[in-house]
Amino acid sequence: MTIKNYIIAVLLIVTVGLPMLACKKEAKEKVVVKGSTTVLPIAQRAAEFFYEKNKVIISLSGTGSGDGIKSLIDGSCDIATSSREMHEVELEMAKRKGETIKEVAIAYDMIVPIVHPSNPVGNLTLQQLKAIYEGSVKNWNDVGGNDENIVVISRDSSSGTFEVWESKVMKNVEVRKDALLQASNGAIIQAVSQNPKAIGYVGYGYLNDTVKVLFVNSVEPTIENGKNGIYPIARKLYMYVNKAEIKPAAQNFIDFILSPEGQSIVKETGFIPIKE
Repeated sequence: MTIKNYIIAVLLIVTVGLPMLACKKEAKEKVVVKGSTTVLPIAQRAAEFFYEKNKVIISLSGTGSGDGIKSLIDGSCDIATSSREMHEVELEMAKRKGETIKEVAIAYDMIVPIVHPSNPVGNLTLQQLKAIYEGSVKNWNDVGGNDENIVVISRDSSSGTFEVWESKVMKNVEVRKDALLQASNGAIIQAVSQNPKAIGYVGYGYLNDTVKVLFVNSVEPTIENGKNGIYPIARKLYMYVNKAEIKPAAQNFIDFILSPEGQSIVKETGFIPIKE
């Protein structure tokens, strides 16, 4: 279920392990993909296989769902990856520019709260998570833990993961102002793994044994519970394209991810296939 702890900086260019010169000589085309750090592990692994089959370079950037969608609208990428649905204002912006946006769901994901492995807390309700993140609960002792202040770690506002957390957990109440904001799932994993007082949240595919997974409402975040809707913080992962200007290679890449081989990659990277 676990995958490597991807520590994503600002930009990741996928050249599928081949020398750059060889890529330039052999590649037929390049597809630019920008957006969600959550979707990035799926896209990276799929890009490696896609290159072997088609000799098309997939250039990947993980700077947040919102940034990816902006890039699609302004024409600086071919595919925007997102861990949340496009907003109406974004769709309207695209429409004003004469663009028709196509939405493609490629996987299911769960947003999972995590703590340091030494933390004795094993389960939190949605109400307790909201109280911790809004600041009305500030000590682990109030939720069954040690008598220690809680260090709240959250994603930044450009993140689709943050927006889903804000909607499903916070109910649009602001996160406490002293929360430590991180730019990626990998950064949150690293921060929580190094701080016994910390709590954070990440996409399911990023979980590893450096952190402790919390149940939510006494429900374990498993693939089965994500599929059947029992786990309360679940979502779809998306790819967006401009239908009028989509490159054949970009459409082929999306089709590959939705194929049995691509959906197998989704599962291998720790996420939940959208197709059986």
